[in-house]
Amino acid sequence: MNTIPSETILIPANQMKAEFQRILLSIGFSNDKAEQCAEIFTVNSIEGIHSHGVNRFPRFVKNTKDGYVKPDAEPSFVHAVGSLEQWNGNLGPGPLNANFAAERAMQLADKNGLGLVALANTNHWMRGGTYGWQAAKRGYVYMGWTNTEANMPAWGAIDRRLGNNPFVIAVPYKEEAIVLDMAMTQFSYGKMEMYQQEGKDLPFPGGFNKHGELTKKPGEVLESWRALPIGYWKGAGFSLLLDILATILSGGLATHEISKRGVEYGISQIFMTISLNKLHNFPAIENSIQQIIDDYLQSVPESENATIRFPGESIVKTRKKNLKDGIPVNKEVWDKIITL
Repeated sequence: MNTIPSETILIPANQMKAEFQRILLSIGFSNDKAEQCAEIFTVNSIEGIHSHGVNRFPRFVKNTKDGYVKPDAEPSFVHAVGSLEQWNGNLGPGPLNANFAAERAMQLADKNGLGLVALANTNHWMRGGTYGWQAAKRGYVYMGWTNTEANMPAWGAIDRRLGNNPFVIAVPYKEEAIVLDMAMTQFSYGKMEMYQQEGKDLPFPGGFNKHGELTKKPGEVLESWRALPIGYWKGAGFSLLLDILATILSGGLATHEISKRGVEYGISQIFMTISLNKLHNFPAIENSIQQIIDDYLQSVPESENATIRFPGESIVKTRKKNLKDGIPVNKEVWDKIITL
């Protein structure tokens, strides 16, 4: 069943970041790492991705206290071949490891045109789109993905063997970016938890209930663990291949191995960037993208209320609004955070 919606309050971005930073310092983060990590969690919340921002922060703190996240760990180099490098995340903070890997991939792309960093033994990167925005706003094409614990059934199965394995593609666009950030489930578990907190149904079926029926009730999907793959069998197949590639390229753990641990840690991730300014058609790329978007936005809406948007377009509007008015936060979540 859905929960009764609770009160929403507005928190200024600087107050949220300061609170995150205070808590991270208290659990063993250095000043620099606490500031970086607090910034990532705050920006995710500013841009409306509460499921991997403010709502996820208490779980991140718990995983750190429980020893699954090592605040002082740094990635270590393992192997290189051409423009591909393998690194060990040493169970460091997932967002900081991911930030490092994305930066390193851009350095490799500057040198070779294309850079790929495969990261083993790391932790949840929170919002995968963070690193897509980071790269695309600096002129790179970005593709990245991660495996996860098993939280989605193969198509036609009832037990979960696949991860929802988020996948990100980002390209530069004007001063911003076009960013597709998607889990292999129709709705990420964090998103379904948000709908449940707010007492809302999902806008489309998000999975099966315990009776095997498609449902829009987030609580029923969270109970059954039978989230719906995007594109049905296609999403399930996509998830499987992402897990295979993340595992073999990084030399890290696969979904079935991560799941045996009981807690999701020690996961495998891929960060790939392309330096557009090294392409022979670089001077024409910006215009090509604009023509594609112009044509796309001429789509005929199915109704007066329908809005045609490209991936990431709403993020910019949300960012501006929340920086001006404050970040809307579930009061129960915020009350929990300030007591950490």
